[in-house]
Parts: sequence; structure tokens; C-alpha cells
Amino acid sequence: MTPFEIAMPTSLREATGLLDPEDPTIRVMSGGTALMLMMKTDVFHPTRLISLRKIEETASQMGLLPDGRFRIGGMCTLAQMEHNDDLAAFAPVIRQTMRMLANVRVRNVATIGGALSHGDPHMDLPPVLVALDAIAVTEGPEGSREIPVAELHAGYYETVLNGDELIREVIIPAQDARRMTYLKCTTRAVKDWPALGVALTGVFEGDTLEDPRLVIGSVAETPIRVDEAETVIKGRSLTDKVIREAGEAASANVETIPDELGSAAYKSQLVRVYVERALRAVANQTV
Repeated sequence: MTPFEIAMPTSLREATGLLDPEDPTIRVMSGGTALMLMMKTDVFHPTRLISLRKIEETASQMGLLPDGRFRIGGMCTLAQMEHNDDLAAFAPVIRQTMRMLANVRVRNVATIGGALSHGDPHMDLPPVLVALDAIAVTEGPEGSREIPVAELHAGYYETVLNGDELIREVIIPAQDARRMTYLKCTTRAVKDWPALGVALTGVFEGDTLEDPRLVIGSVAETPIRVDEAETVIKGRSLTDKVIREAGEAASANVETIPDELGSAAYKSQLVRVYVERALRAVANQTV
């Protein structure tokens, strides 16, 4: 392994000051689960790693805000999110997702800020956070800014983050009585990358689904919100006929990309099947 420096800043602001947008060999390390794999396989050769392990404690904390939103510090591990009862009560879909995500060892060290910044399209959290209408709050030399998670990913391993900008925290708006679910298709192999993930949230007024948010992950370079399927189900009861129509609309309008986990045609069929399953799951939930 090529020798490199390690910096240990004590604040997020100090960490951003150590970054150089013009030098891609300088990287921040939070949990390091993806970064270490890239280094071990000679995909990435750093000249300097900036560890975030000693930055302010608030970066590793989470909790309900006075205005009813929920804040998750960028250094919170996935295991912290899985086991936090307040977060589970606020958005049960996050605990549901975590229990299917990778394995305990990964969840113990991987952080939400690192996971979102990595930009890997085969991840579970991005479509879930998009369906929850979450916002990533960043820190950089010019200050902070808010980026909807729906706009964070720009392509394959690409985000809209600047080269000297880090995710400080993730804010999830109040979900009130929204029902929510996340389903994924995976082989449960060692690396556990999903071939497809479907996140769905919505409010029921009686038997009628209102304000649905349907997001597909892992079939393209970025999470996809499926407006066409949302139009089918919005304001309607989730009968078998409506559910089938929504599945067909999603399959017809989500452009899938083939990869080692399946062909484009196979993934299109997965979209149809798993959208139908997600709709049935929320229809059968009790709040």
C-alpha cells in the first residue's frame, strides 16, 4: 500500500480546511468501509486521509428538534440509527432498512454522512431518505448549505458536493401519520448490494392514499422518484387493479441500467413486482 499522511482535525470546519478541491488524492474518512476497500484493491491511492474521529461530539448525535424535525449528525453510524428508539418512532422505515443493510460489522462503523457522500448507486439509504424528503446540511469554507437528498446524487459515484464540502447533518421533516416501507431484492451475498430497492411513503385518508412518494434505487445511477406511478395511486384506494396499474407504470417509466446484478429487462420486471409489494405493504399497515 502506498504511504500516506493522516490528519486528525478536532472540528468539521478544520477538516474542510484541510481538503483541496484540486487534489483528489486527499480524502476524508469517517467510517472508512468503502474507502479502505478501494485502497486494498488499488483503486485509490491517497496522499492524505483526514480522519473525522476527533471532531465535535454533536456530529455523532441525533435527536428530535423543537420544530418537530429529526436531526442525524453526519458521523452517526448506521448501527446508532438502527438502535435509536426515538428515530424508530419518528420514521420506522429507517430501522426496517438498517436490519437489511449489509451486516453488523459494517453498520457499526459506516456513517450516514460517508454513505451519502460516497455516491454509490447500489445503496439502501438514499431512496429511503428521498422518500422521507430529507435534507443534507453541508459544511464548507464558504459556510453551510442545504441540499435535498433527492438532488444530492449526480451520477455514478458522483454527488453535487464541492471538493472541500462535507455533510454535517441530515434533517428529516416531520412525518406525522405517514405510512412507510422499504423493500429490496438482494442475493444476501457477502457484499449484499441490492439489485433493486423500493422506498414508499404516503398518508392515508380512510382507504385513500394521498401525497405518495415512491422512489426506486439501485437500478440506475441515482435514485428515481416515479411520478407516473404516484399519479396512478394518488387519491385512490389501493385495490388490486390500482396496484397492478402502478406497478406497470413504474416498470414502463423507470429506465434501468444493466450490471452484474441483472439485465435491464430483469430489473424492469423487478420494479413492477416490488412496487406492487411495497404498495400492498403500506396498504396493510396500521398506524
